[in-house]
Amino acid sequence: MTRPKRGNARKDKHTVRLAASSGTRLARDTTLKSPFKPLSENEQLAIHRASLSILETTGMANATPQILDVALASGCCINADNRLCFPASLVEDILTKACKSFVVHARNADYDFEAKSGQINLCTGGAAVSMLDHTTQTYRPSALTDLYDLSRLADTLENIQWFARPVVATDIADMFALDANTIIASAAGTQKHIATSICNGDSAEKLLPLLDLLAGGDGNFRKRPFCTVHATTVVSPLTFAPDTLDVVCHAVNMGMPIHSQTGPQAGATAPAALAGTLVQCCAEGLASLCIINMLQPGYPVVIGNWAFVSDLRTGAFSGGGGEQALLGAASGQMSNFYGIPGGMGAGMTDSKLPDIQAGFEKAYTMLLASLSGGGFIFESAGMLASLLGCSLQTMVIDNDMLSSIRRIARGIEVNDDTLSIDLIKETATGAGHYLAAEQTMALMETEFHYPELADRASPQDWMDTGCVTMWDKATLKVEQVLAEHQPWYIDKKTDRQLRDSFPVYLKQPNSRP
Repeated sequence: MTRPKRGNARKDKHTVRLAASSGTRLARDTTLKSPFKPLSENEQLAIHRASLSILETTGMANATPQILDVALASGCCINADNRLCFPASLVEDILTKACKSFVVHARNADYDFEAKSGQINLCTGGAAVSMLDHTTQTYRPSALTDLYDLSRLADTLENIQWFARPVVATDIADMFALDANTIIASAAGTQKHIATSICNGDSAEKLLPLLDLLAGGDGNFRKRPFCTVHATTVVSPLTFAPDTLDVVCHAVNMGMPIHSQTGPQAGATAPAALAGTLVQCCAEGLASLCIINMLQPGYPVVIGNWAFVSDLRTGAFSGGGGEQALLGAASGQMSNFYGIPGGMGAGMTDSKLPDIQAGFEKAYTMLLASLSGGGFIFESAGMLASLLGCSLQTMVIDNDMLSSIRRIARGIEVNDDTLSIDLIKETATGAGHYLAAEQTMALMETEFHYPELADRASPQDWMDTGCVTMWDKATLKVEQVLAEHQPWYIDKKTDRQLRDSFPVYLKQPNSRP
């Protein structure tokens, strides 16, 4: 039997779909239907109780004087080892009063969304120090222009809701200039919510006028805080990071949302037993959550229980294994257990290229983390080489994968209409197929996802059209965006004020050679 070639009907339907979706600027929050639960209810409770025990007896080292004052006044104590300890009852009380949901603001309100457990929110991130160059396919140090390019690319990708800087501008040595230019390059390229780290508390305070300028004037940043600080408040095991605690204190004064991170690595800076890693991770995350709520009760925090894995043959961080997928999902499940918006890392492949290894490592780590119900999935697009590298093409490819992950998370809708009893009877005794059924037409664009890059053509059709690979398609998308989408979401007056007041190194697109 000769299989007929597909005619123009497929192209016509594709055109209709594109027209129907052209107004979609951002994939909205995806409510998770059926969470993946690597831990039973009793196991979650056991991990929580063990974390409380660690905080009450072992406690945290290196609390700053300001944090000690507020913690001791709130009911904490210092043990014989001079570590700050948190009574279990105090932690439980803070958990009941902590912020359970908040609006994540963008500079353009069309991109606002809600942070809460049970939603899937997809974010970039990573702090890579190298780029897989989109033209040479070789690695080189990441630069400020790369950050702007990644920002404007993310601006066009419907699944990216939160742009956390994926690379470090290694061409800027001064730390304050690095912080300022990271914010400016991110805000210039996208109107979505942005996030960055800040080197110390003094820098945070100096950045408030910059943030106010970008928000439209004095005091406006506090009204719509479009930038979150990624604050690694803990150096594992169980040691506060003093500089970052200072950043947190200033962020609370500024009204800046906080993604409070900890990153213990199983077998290196956390127990090799994955359950022990989760206990330590939750203890560190709860300690940071308590400190922030002592500074200001109910403050908007994403609790970043980033449980990582070490390859015990070398001691190096590994982002793509099955253990990482389990820990990411379990961390998300624990955030959901606490009812606090949680952040976890996934998509952190160890591969240096967007190849088969990257594909399967990204797929299972992203899927399990997304289905855990924790909330925020960071490193969700673009990252390679165990977070040491980033790639524009990989970001585009990952965005295609994220559409399918969102579809999986939505689950299957079961009701009288979707059970289709009458339609099945009518079709079985009539036309014998459902292609022209009203239900098929009505559900074509909502029940099914159609990938932008993944290829579903027959082998012959694929060969007839030039054997185009996914890398080829992603490269074309990148080249189109870089050539045609050159936004500068900072008006001329604000741009001039920024350059007069801060060391701004990035040139506007129309002023470059």
